[in-house]
Amino acid sequence: MTELKVAFIGECMVELQQQQQGLRQSFGGDTLNTAVYFSRLVNSATVSYVTALGTDQLSDQMLAIWHQEQIDTQLVQRLGDKLPGIYMVQVDETGERSFLYWRNDSAAKYWLDNVSDALLEQLYAYDVVYLSGISVAILSEGMREKLYHVLAQCQANGAKVMFDNNFRPALWQSKQQAIDAYAKILACTHTAMLTFDDEQAIYGDEHIEQCIERTLALGVSELVIKRGSKDCLIVTEEGAISVPATKVANVVDTNAAGDSFAAGYLAARLQGANAKQAALTGHKMAGTVIQHKGAIIDAKHMPTIQLLSTADAV
Repeated sequence: MTELKVAFIGECMVELQQQQQGLRQSFGGDTLNTAVYFSRLVNSATVSYVTALGTDQLSDQMLAIWHQEQIDTQLVQRLGDKLPGIYMVQVDETGERSFLYWRNDSAAKYWLDNVSDALLEQLYAYDVVYLSGISVAILSEGMREKLYHVLAQCQANGAKVMFDNNFRPALWQSKQQAIDAYAKILACTHTAMLTFDDEQAIYGDEHIEQCIERTLALGVSELVIKRGSKDCLIVTEEGAISVPATKVANVVDTNAAGDSFAAGYLAARLQGANAKQAALTGHKMAGTVIQHKGAIIDAKHMPTIQLLSTADAV
C-alpha cells in the first residue's frame, strides 16, 4: 500500500499568549494545530500544509518548526510583499479563551491568487484534503469560487475532503455569505466535523436533528458533531452513535480543543478504526490539550495512543 498523503489547507499565525510575566510568542492556527497533532500521531503518512507565508524571519521560523513536526512544506508559497497574521489569546479564570486578531492582509489570504498549476496538480494527488471554515472565510469571494473548483477536482480524483465548520462571524460579511459558502464546501465533503454551537450561531438550529438533516442532504458521508464537554454524535451509513467526552478536572486553556479532537479522530479513522474508537481517540487528545497552555502543547505532554498502521487501514 502506498503511503497516505494528507493535505491541510489554512493559515498559521503568530500567537501571543498573555501571561503574568508578559507575552509568550508561538505559532498557531486551527488547521495547522490539527496538522501538527495529526503528524505526531501518524508516522507513516505524508502530512503537508497548504498556505502562503512571507519571506520574513517569522515565516522562516514557522517553516523550521513545521519541519521539526515532520510536516511537508512543498505546497507552501512564499510572498515577498506579505507577512503572517497575528493573534492574541486571552484566557479567563475558567480556561475559556477569547481572541484579538491582526490578519487583514496576511499572506495566507492570497495563497490561491497566483497559485501555479504545478502546485495544484500536486494537491490533486493527495488522498485526504482537510480545511475549515476559517480556511474559506479568509479568502476573497473570487478565490472562494476557485477553492470550490479545486476541492471538486480533489474529490473527482478520489480524495476524501474533510471540513471543520469553525465559524468566526468577524471574518464573514453576513451569516448568509457563510451559509452559501458552507453549502458549496459540504457538497464536496466526505467527513464533516461540526461544532454544534457554531451550527446554532450560523443557522439558528434549536435541535441537533436540524443539523443532521441539513448536512446529510448535501451529500456528506460521515458527520461528527462536537459538543464541547458533552457527548459527540457521529452519523454514518451504519447509523448514529453517541460517544462521551473525556472528563477533565483541571481545565487550563480550551484553545485548540476542537482542533486536537479532529486530529485524533482523523488519525484513528484513516487508519482503520471504527467511529467510536476514533471519537475516543479524539476525546483523549482534546482532554490532554486543554490541560496545558497554548494551541500546540509540548510533545512530551502528548497522551499515549495506540493506532493501527496505515497499512492496516480499510
